[in-house]
Amino acid sequence: MKLTDTCIDCLLSRVILECELVAADRDLTEKTVSSCRRMLESLKGTALFHPQIASAVHRNACAMIGNSDPFKDLKKQGNNQAMDVCRKIRGGLVSFPDIVLASVIGNTFDYAVKDHDVTNDFSRFFADEFRKGLDVDDTDRILERSSRVVYLTDNCGEIVFDRLLVGFLKAHGSHITVAVRDAPILNDATMEDALALGFDRVADCLTTTGGGAEIGLDMEKMPADLAKAIDECTIIISKGMANYESLSEYENLPPVAYLMCIKCEMIAEDSGIKRGSKIALLRE
Repeated sequence: MKLTDTCIDCLLSRVILECELVAADRDLTEKTVSSCRRMLESLKGTALFHPQIASAVHRNACAMIGNSDPFKDLKKQGNNQAMDVCRKIRGGLVSFPDIVLASVIGNTFDYAVKDHDVTNDFSRFFADEFRKGLDVDDTDRILERSSRVVYLTDNCGEIVFDRLLVGFLKAHGSHITVAVRDAPILNDATMEDALALGFDRVADCLTTTGGGAEIGLDMEKMPADLAKAIDECTIIISKGMANYESLSEYENLPPVAYLMCIKCEMIAEDSGIKRGSKIALLRE
């Protein structure tokens, strides 16, 4: 997906949040936002994908505010909230669609999308959303193609439920490569989060998407083990909007299962699915 004026407003709102999270003063905040705005205007209309531009902007913001991981405390909070809920509900997740739904609900843990609110009572929210189910449910077709899986993670919080999904697939015979972010960016999960949750005990290969602080997937920057896994896999399971924005720009991919909550109008327009929908969408 390409950058739009709406995307610029959203990205700048994230920059402001990053400044707030490190208690930057007004002068530093204004300088950081102005610098990022100029960068966005200069990159708009280039061949870069939206996630590539967003990554460059957030690296610039973090350099200016002097903090490479401004979301650190929120990420820890999200993981703790998700683990509390997971302990309560995991016994009731008896099928593949149940666990996929839990993972998609977990995708609401995103503190970095304009006009998207993260609930403080995730336990009640989870129960309500679980009763509603998926708005797009291709889980049967996804499971049929899951003999060799590349699993691209997204945010902290939701990665707790991703661990359940990866464990389910592994227990049912899947070969699984899990890829997390290469370095902290926004509230995305990194290797530290994956190891803390024991992904190394269930994944056949635990790697990163490469490129340092980079959201989405830039296939020119990914490590060799992930490139090999994509070449050999029967399906890519893609969590979240940034991975959708990246993968939708590439051709000749294996089947891709997009698991996410659609949180912005740009993704809604591109996918043809209304904002707020919870989806497990298979595209071949």
